[in-house]
Amino acid sequence: MNQKKTRRTFTPQQKAEAVRRHLSDKVPVSDLADELDVQPTMIHLWVRQVLDQAEKTFERSTGRAAKRADDVKDQKIAQLQEKLIKKNEVVAELMEAHVQLKKELGEL
Repeated sequence: MNQKKTRRTFTPQQKAEAVRRHLSDKVPVSDLADELDVQPTMIHLWVRQVLDQAEKTFERSTGRAAKRADDVKDQKIAQLQEKLIKKNEVVAELMEAHVQLKKELGEL
């Protein structure tokens, strides 16, 4: 009798919990595999995937610092843009007054 097993899917949380239990709580892979009804190689694959991504854990702190630096730059850019808008408004008012004065003096 040839029975097809339906493929089980596990959420990222379930996979992470299995890896944590293996690495932190020292639960044997064979016990986890029996409990989850998967081959032990599946648990080993999940552990390898976690370990392959270990660098990203440490890159995040750099990412946060870079994000903060970007936020500071964005704030500075916004301040400078506001300052530029105000300057342009003042220049426009001065030019308008200058043109009006020239008209009054008959130079235009």
